[in-house]
Amino acid sequence: MAPRTQTLSRPQARRIALAAQGFLDKPHEVPTLRTLARTVERTGVLQVDSVNVLARAHQVPLYSRMGPYDTGLLERASTGRQQRRLVEYWAHVQAFMPVELWPAMAHRREHHRSRRGKWSFVAEDDAQEARLLGLLADRGPSTSREAELVLGGGAPRSKEHWGWNWSRTRRLLDYLYTAGEVAIAGRTSQFEIRYALPEQVLPDAVLAAPDMTVEEQHLALVRRAALSHGIATVRCLADYYRMSTADTSRAVATLVGAGELEPVAVEGWTRPAYLHRDARRPRAVAARALLSPFDPVVWERERAERLFDFHYRIEIYTPPDQRVHGYYVLPFLLRDEIVARVDLKADRATGRLLVKGAYAEDGAPADTAVELAVELHRMARWVQMAEVVVEGRGDLAGALQAAVAAS
Repeated sequence: MAPRTQTLSRPQARRIALAAQGFLDKPHEVPTLRTLARTVERTGVLQVDSVNVLARAHQVPLYSRMGPYDTGLLERASTGRQQRRLVEYWAHVQAFMPVELWPAMAHRREHHRSRRGKWSFVAEDDAQEARLLGLLADRGPSTSREAELVLGGGAPRSKEHWGWNWSRTRRLLDYLYTAGEVAIAGRTSQFEIRYALPEQVLPDAVLAAPDMTVEEQHLALVRRAALSHGIATVRCLADYYRMSTADTSRAVATLVGAGELEPVAVEGWTRPAYLHRDARRPRAVAARALLSPFDPVVWERERAERLFDFHYRIEIYTPPDQRVHGYYVLPFLLRDEIVARVDLKADRATGRLLVKGAYAEDGAPADTAVELAVELHRMARWVQMAEVVVEGRGDLAGALQAAVAAS
């Protein structure tokens, strides 16, 4: 007789997921590079985005788990070569990932090479590609603008649509990056990418790592995703590193056979779930954190709804008159529930953290406003804002204004 499938309640699954993401870890009084490494080990990847209304997208998930930290730690972890811990690649989307995952992305690099780009076909130009690679070999890390000054290949730049209005040189460099001929060494203070050859960016140990079969690469990525989820469906696991459902299902079957994943049922979930054998199963989670719109906890919208009964959509690209909650809305995690959301802006000209809208979720506990006020003051200090100002929009705004004033 086959063993009976274990059934977990939704609160159990929620706490397992939060523990896997690092919300059970005790924060260091002063976060260090070791703290950061431990945190990225939990998340597995940090999405990169240029929006800087509050702080860069890849900086906020670290804050949510570590508390106020020196963002220079992230720069240290993602620069240099032999001591580098993180590298940018198209992992989830544009993201920082541990350098150890570079060999597991070989199939993706080959995919982009065969298609000549991520989104649209980049016409072949062997002579210009050779010149770009030669320039990087000679000069080291360079932006596309710097390359254009030396080699030409620029074009009038329109701001109508960012990716499709890149110069010819920028498009070629992006193609070479996705194909693995070029890597990202870092970014300028204006967030421009500094391209370099892989051997100028990656540690020797990573470059010398043995080749993996495609199946081994898929297995490595699903194994990482399973660790970061704790408990997940195939759809959740596939989304983490943007894999196909078929490839993910095959890897899951292998991990189940090896005893690394256990098939389970979760209350209210229609799809089968898989529990990682090393997943912690806490009875409580004492989190208090504002989550970036690009946080792995809320990446996969269906997962967020199943775990937290939280319907969430990023409204950055929605016309202002059609937005429901605001431009840059952060969910507020309190203990093991998402209890509110706030539309935030760091007004650097006036030194104020603006709460442009504040909304309670159904069933939000009585201490939501008080706890959120404490977290807003903490975040304001981290982003170097002197004051928290709550505007009047949203059903939580009044209570939050009082709590911010009192705290």
